[in-house]
Amino acid sequence: MFFHIRDLELRPARFDVELKPGEIEFLDPKLRQAGPLKAEGKVELVTGSIGEIRVKGHLSVAMEAECDRCLEPARFPLDSDFELYYRPVTETSSNEIAINDSEVELGFFEGDGIELSDVLREHVLLSLPMQRVCRLECKGICPSCGQNRNVKDCGCQAEAIDDRWASLKNYGR
Repeated sequence: MFFHIRDLELRPARFDVELKPGEIEFLDPKLRQAGPLKAEGKVELVTGSIGEIRVKGHLSVAMEAECDRCLEPARFPLDSDFELYYRPVTETSSNEIAINDSEVELGFFEGDGIELSDVLREHVLLSLPMQRVCRLECKGICPSCGQNRNVKDCGCQAEAIDDRWASLKNYGR
């Protein structure tokens, strides 16, 4: 669903969508949408700005990814409100532009408006935890033998090696 600036100049727009898995590409092959993504809200131009768009709404979806510790599938349900701001990209002579502190919380868009699926993807990615674990007490995989320690304790003992001194180990022999 595309929101054109010229339409938003006339009046705010509302959305109420349900997107099946696969309709939004999350650009991370390890991240999957495990159920329908439901989102509703409002898109409007910010009063007194030149083309700045505010998207405010509510999103719910179940996402799935590999656990960072044990590599087993883990679910991450998201159910939250969001409010995101987008400003049009201004033409510059180089690809790099400097932004000030007030623009850190802004997204930028090119063209005549914004695509809702891009906004929803951004909110999902920002809402996911930095470390994706199946549960807080996950023991992970043994670094020696590769056994999932949540399933079976392998009994391996982790050796603490200080490799800063490894080159001196054979010195003088």
